[in-house]
Amino acid sequence: MMNAPDLLAALRRLLPEDAVLAQAEECRPYECDGLSAYKQIPQVVALPHSVTEIAAVLQLCHQQRIPVVARGAGTGLSGGALPHVDGVLLGLARLNRILAIDPDGRTARVEPGVRNLALSEAVAPYGLYYAPDPSSQIACTLGGNVAENSGGVHCLKYGLTVHNICALTLLTMDGEPLALGSRAWDAPGYDLMALAIGSEGMLGVVTEITARLLPIPERAQVILAAFDDVEKAGIAVGEIIAAGIIPAGLEMMDGPAIQAAEAFVHAGYPIDAAAILLCEVDGTNQEVSEHIAQVRAVLEASGATEVRTARDEAERALFWKGRKAAFPAVGRLSPDYYCMDGTIPRRKLPEVLRRTAELSKEYGLPVANVFHAGDGNLHPLILYDANKPGELARTEELGGRILELCIEVGGTITGEHGVGIEKIKQMCVQFSPEEINQFRAVKAAFDPEGLLNPGKGIPTPRHCSEYRSLPHAHHP
Repeated sequence: MMNAPDLLAALRRLLPEDAVLAQAEECRPYECDGLSAYKQIPQVVALPHSVTEIAAVLQLCHQQRIPVVARGAGTGLSGGALPHVDGVLLGLARLNRILAIDPDGRTARVEPGVRNLALSEAVAPYGLYYAPDPSSQIACTLGGNVAENSGGVHCLKYGLTVHNICALTLLTMDGEPLALGSRAWDAPGYDLMALAIGSEGMLGVVTEITARLLPIPERAQVILAAFDDVEKAGIAVGEIIAAGIIPAGLEMMDGPAIQAAEAFVHAGYPIDAAAILLCEVDGTNQEVSEHIAQVRAVLEASGATEVRTARDEAERALFWKGRKAAFPAVGRLSPDYYCMDGTIPRRKLPEVLRRTAELSKEYGLPVANVFHAGDGNLHPLILYDANKPGELARTEELGGRILELCIEVGGTITGEHGVGIEKIKQMCVQFSPEEINQFRAVKAAFDPEGLLNPGKGIPTPRHCSEYRSLPHAHHP
């Protein structure tokens, strides 16, 4: 492996002057992603302008056995883009062109640095949009969405990233291109594209994405329902789905999250509610009218204290603005917060919310809940103060307990944020040693030297052995 000065000199021979950062203050903006509890200033940052330059960086690092961590906009929440102390941080934000739009085929070819919302804005004149819409869609990139298999408030009806991508081009660690998927509905051979989506930058570096586009619905309408009890709201989620309705979005916020979002956005949320549900239905005018009436009846029968339909498109957008701003809004409640990500069966929502509240009381740390209720994807926000000695460690332990609760009730440790470094320990609880060995084998098939985003996603045998020996860590 090259020493740092030689690596820097080699990168400067390969890339333009503005594409290599090495001074500590230049590199500091890249020291973490959205999970700011973990930080590491990279020794060097490469910011290529083209696929050719990306390939050159990868080839150099492969030859010299230097780790590479790819990064998009840095909005990830699992530490997946945390730099490697001896590696290169490879920023892809400059590859931000929309290469082609095919309105008839309802696809768009884009580079990985294109922002999620920018794609929908670009195709709106054709009456189309890109369905996955993470809360960070104004900033997050499609390359990052592919790496984490991101969802969003409309993933209940329209699916995650994996359901909305036709084809990918990756560069392997040695700089070789690999084309996966097809613009057709199926492609011959193994579905390696689905394997690559959600692989957290550990199998290859995404350089081109062919996204599937959908027609903008004729009408979309959202209902806001308030509840005086969190468990009642959780039960109502299951009742809506049981009624045969698949909403475009079905989101839940509890009291602390409601109050924070309302103070921040002024969306008209009832601040005295214990929980609210936002349920959006879309389709033709007739479909929406019928489904809105059905959803209203279900919510009222489930004990909602207030049911309100958005009066117009402006109020609908405001309701969603409050939900999508909930994460930053919660930052007004505490010096720091830790955003968790787990998924459970919908029928277990009331139980998990109750037990999460019990864990919150046990640890003395408030928890605000904001989540994709329709598909059981929880985002508990643990409020803490990193300046208080030991409080971050206690927060991490509480987060681990919540994730292991998700496993206990038949769920999983992540829905859309990925494993990164955050959930390495819980991987040891969710999966057996044999299963984790299979994950390692897949990683080795793409990256034999283990140079792409090392230390993320897949725990080492020693790590799991040590964690499983702890009293609270039990493999189900």
